[in-house]
Amino acid sequence: MDIGFLQLPHEAAAQQKPIPPYAKWGTLAMEKTKERYPNANIIDYLHVGRVTGPHSTTEKFKLWLKDNQKEFGVFVDIEFNPITNEVIKTTFKETTQ
Repeated sequence: MDIGFLQLPHEAAAQQKPIPPYAKWGTLAMEKTKERYPNANIIDYLHVGRVTGPHSTTEKFKLWLKDNQKEFGVFVDIEFNPITNEVIKTTFKETTQ
């Protein structure tokens, strides 16, 4: 007898959640942050927002890092061409808050 697969309602909802448009940029922000701060662990991640300009778009993130000596935040902005998705520049700004 085949009883099938039981899926709980919260699991079904989680599987149907769409991937946000900033997800690939968030992954890139984390990769670039790990390159810049190789001895720190990323312990939190926040998508701050998107700024759309006439020739480029910027995705803004705040990552919280911890290394052996301190915890600190890093604002990461990824500016890219919205037509080609080519990265124009990535900027980092450290913060204590």
